[in-house]
Amino acid sequence: RERRAEALERLDGVTRERFLRDIYPRRKPVVLTGLELGTCTTKWTIDYLSQAEGSKEVKIHVSAVPQMDFLSKNFVYRTLPFDAFVRRAAEVKHKEYFLTEDEKYYLRSVGEDVRKDIADIRKQFPILAEDVHIPEYFEKEQFFSSVFRISSAGLQLWTHYDVMDNFLIQVTGRKRVVLYSPQDAPYLYLSGTKSEVLDVDNPDMEKYPLFVKAKRYECVLEAGDVLFIPALWFHNVISEEFGVALNVFWKHLPAESYDKTDTYGNKDPMAASRAIQILDRALKTLEELPEEYRDFYARRMVLRIQEKAYRNDCG
Repeated sequence: RERRAEALERLDGVTRERFLRDIYPRRKPVVLTGLELGTCTTKWTIDYLSQAEGSKEVKIHVSAVPQMDFLSKNFVYRTLPFDAFVRRAAEVKHKEYFLTEDEKYYLRSVGEDVRKDIADIRKQFPILAEDVHIPEYFEKEQFFSSVFRISSAGLQLWTHYDVMDNFLIQVTGRKRVVLYSPQDAPYLYLSGTKSEVLDVDNPDMEKYPLFVKAKRYECVLEAGDVLFIPALWFHNVISEEFGVALNVFWKHLPAESYDKTDTYGNKDPMAASRAIQILDRALKTLEELPEEYRDFYARRMVLRIQEKAYRNDCG
C-alpha cells in the first residue's frame, strides 16, 4: 500500500536571517510564500515573454508523451525562435508541430557553450532578468547558476536529485512537486542521479516493489511561490498549467568539493565520486572469491558501511 503524502510546510514572508537561522540548517524542503520576486509575477504574460526576447533561437526538449524520461530519452531536441516557442508551449493542440499535434515542450536554459558555461538568466535572457528579484539567501560566492524554465501544461519531468541547494521560483502557472528524502534512495531504483520510477502517482509495483517504502512529500506551487530543495533531495515536477519558472542553485559545500567541469550541477561531489570508484574496485576484487565467500564478505562490507557512515537518526 502506498503511504500518504506529507504536505510540505508553507511559510509566509520569511526573511533571509530567519531562513539561514531556522530553516536552512534543518535540510528539509519548504515552500516560501510572499517573497519579493520583482515585476516578473505580473509582467510575464505570453505576449510579453515572446516580445521581450524576440526571435533568438532556443534549444528545447519535445516529447510526444507527457512523462519525459531522461533514461530512455523519449524526447527529441529541436530549435525554435524563442517567441514561436513560447506561443507553442502555451497551446494545448498545435497547428505546427515536430512529432504530434499534442506534443509537450520544455525549455531548460543552458550556457553559451554547454560544456563550459553555466546557465545564468542575466546572460541568456538579459531583458527578462531585469524583471526578477532573486531571493539571495546565500553568499554571493556560493551562487552556482540561475536556470530559466518553460513547460507545457501536463508535462512531467523525471525524478532526480541535484548536488546543489536550490530555490525553484514559480513565476507563472502551477506546478505539483513530489519529493523524497535522500535516505530513501534504496527504494527509488536509481540509475545515476535519476530514478527509473517515472509515474510516481501510479507506479508499476511489480517492477518496483520497494517503491512503496519511500516516504512521499508533496506541494503545489502557485505563481509567486518559492520551493527550497536541499541538495540530494529527489524531486519529480508536474506542470499542471503552462508555466515559467526560475531555478537558482548555490553551493552548500566548500567550492573545492565540487567537480570543476560540472556545468549542470548534477555531478557528485569529488569525494563521493572517488569513494564510489574505490567501492567498484573493492567489488571487482571480491570476484576473485567463490560465490559463498563473496556473499559473506559483501555482507560484512555492507555492515561496515552502515556502522561507519550511516546517520544514527534515520533507522
